[in-house]
Amino acid sequence: MGIIDYFLSLGSTVFVPIVLIIIGIILGQGILRSIRSGITVGVGFIGLNLAISLISNVLEPAVNEIMKRFDFNLTVIDIGSGAAAGVAFSTVVGALIIPAVFLLNLLLLVVGFTRTMNIDIFNYSHYAFTGAVVHLMTGSIVIAMGASLIQATWSLLSADYTAKKVQTMLGVDGISIPQGYAASTVPLFALLDKVYNRIPFLRNSKLDLSYLQGKIGMFGDPVIIGAFLGTILALLAGYNFVDGTNLLMGVVAIIVLFPRMVKIIVEGLLPISESAKSFFNKHFKGKEVFIGLDSALTLGLPTTQIVGTMLIPLTLILAVILPGNKVLPLGDLAFVAFFTCMATIIHSNNILKTIISGIINMIVVLYIASWFAPYFSKLAANSGATDIKGQTTALWNGNVFDFIIANIGRIGYIGIIIMILITIPIGFYVKRSVAKDLSK
Repeated sequence: MGIIDYFLSLGSTVFVPIVLIIIGIILGQGILRSIRSGITVGVGFIGLNLAISLISNVLEPAVNEIMKRFDFNLTVIDIGSGAAAGVAFSTVVGALIIPAVFLLNLLLLVVGFTRTMNIDIFNYSHYAFTGAVVHLMTGSIVIAMGASLIQATWSLLSADYTAKKVQTMLGVDGISIPQGYAASTVPLFALLDKVYNRIPFLRNSKLDLSYLQGKIGMFGDPVIIGAFLGTILALLAGYNFVDGTNLLMGVVAIIVLFPRMVKIIVEGLLPISESAKSFFNKHFKGKEVFIGLDSALTLGLPTTQIVGTMLIPLTLILAVILPGNKVLPLGDLAFVAFFTCMATIIHSNNILKTIISGIINMIVVLYIASWFAPYFSKLAANSGATDIKGQTTALWNGNVFDFIIANIGRIGYIGIIIMILITIPIGFYVKRSVAKDLSK
């Protein structure tokens, strides 16, 4: 636990640059260039964290005011992803998850089952949570760890499947997004994209920011859209002029600052990407390996922030009207952009498709988070992480991979065998898909 706690205490702004410096040196980039690349990425993550803290400082108070004004009668409290990750890491599975997933990832790279090296260790918490729930259900740490490692594998395959799209959209080669939540949304968004392509109205839709700006000029500018969304949130929160204009400026700042911070990260990643391409062409017959990073990298796309802000009031409405939902969105509500970021990638910045997919995904999130509430509440009580009376959960728990794996894993060893048998053909399908993308 001491070593794991130490690595976690470093934070992404230190740990990720250290890993990238080591990778850069291994790839033959040179010590000074590797140090520059790694530190530049670290600076970008610091900026990204500041922008994320802006979401917390600006949007969370507005969310809380909206809650008070409308007095939603829901019984399960969403305590947020930060607290949920803390609960997951405080379990027995959480203590073992980092070295186990890291070793599995290396093994899968060696045998060619994945092309992604997931260095986003802070989001291994998703795998820890799934394993902890299976541990509660079965009482077996072996089955629980098996479930966690299967989810880690699914996340790697998801990252491989979307890697080329991510690289094209962000403008940097050699990266992918295996983050535990974002990866789990890929099957749903990919399926919806195929459905949209069968509907003429959606298939022919060109509703991205460039199209908007071409049709309605400055009204399609991210700053103007941000000002409009900030005004809507201020009205819902019942803010006076001073608080409302501060909220408006905050929303615009979020939409403007995220792309700037991501540009700094990309600046650091580009030299490593070029070195990786040369290294693998020379030593591995052109085989490409992707560096797996946090989904926060995708928040630099304005479509994600615009749709994410639109989804805040829409998620509240869904929480109230959905029959059977028990979750009061709170801790994670201001961060809904994270829940829809891969829709932006898969739908190629199309705002209409992304908002429809975002709504569908939030329905799924609310129901799964409700289902996990009894298990999460027990884990939270055991860890002492929360003293809230009654049941708690997090929108962060509304993870499709978590739900599927927990339900199959509860069967026991047979469930693990079933999931392995499911994973193998998926792996070969993804491998063919990636090979096809790389040949284009």
